Amino acid sequence: MERFTHHTVLITGGTTGIGYATARRLLDEGAHVVITGRDEHRLAKASAELAAGERLLAVRADVADLADLDSLASRVGSWRGGLDAVFANAGTGVFKPGAEITEAEFDQSTAVNFKGVFFTVQKALPLLRDGGAIVLNASWTLHRGLPVASVYSATKAAVHNLARTLGSDLAPRRIRVNSVSPGFIDTEMYRGATADAEADARNAAQVPLGTIGRAADVAAAVAFLASADAAYITGQDLVIDGGLTGSFPNP
Repeated sequence: MERFTHHTVLITGGTTGIGYATARRLLDEGAHVVITGRDEHRLAKASAELAAGERLLAVRADVADLADLDSLASRVGSWRGGLDAVFANAGTGVFKPGAEITEAEFDQSTAVNFKGVFFTVQKALPLLRDGGAIVLNASWTLHRGLPVASVYSATKAAVHNLARTLGSDLAPRRIRVNSVSPGFIDTEMYRGATADAEADARNAAQVPLGTIGRAADVAAAVAFLASADAAYITGQDLVIDGGLTGSFPNP
């Protein structure tokens, strides 16, 4: 399939994990892709691995910094003139009991996961063509309590609420806004929060399909929501979790 030929898509946090897998998927489907990241080394490595030549633009940007987002919008405008879709994927996580979370950790989480998502969309809107699509990266934790993820879960609930409210706000321009809620997905963030193989096995045992998901599984869902195949879908959350939030595993 080449659903994205002649389309330009912005992916924040595109150097690793779900963002990187989505960039790979959309490039394979013909898109021109902009990826961002805060780390120059990771950005250069991802750009080299994606090896998409003139169809890839890599921009160093921190989504919590509005000056960076203004510069990003300017670079994208100069490169392609506009956007057809945005995947606001950049995020961070602090996974510890609520009583142990510091003010600095709280501020960083909300700055990246909520403020960063909101202003990524706001700064991209002048470039986003009517009839375009926005996909926000939320989390399964907005649907089910996780004791070590109070602030993380709250920011992701806010992200999905943005999908609903911005979906209504931008409907006159026929811009669709949806979120995806990944479950246990094998990414660097997941590995950083999973202590060892035993914890990994316990997580997989909670999933009715019995496995940890792949970043490519989420990328496929993002590609669907960003494409014309989802032309009548807006304000929704698509959960990609192997049944984690909706079903009990078969004993």
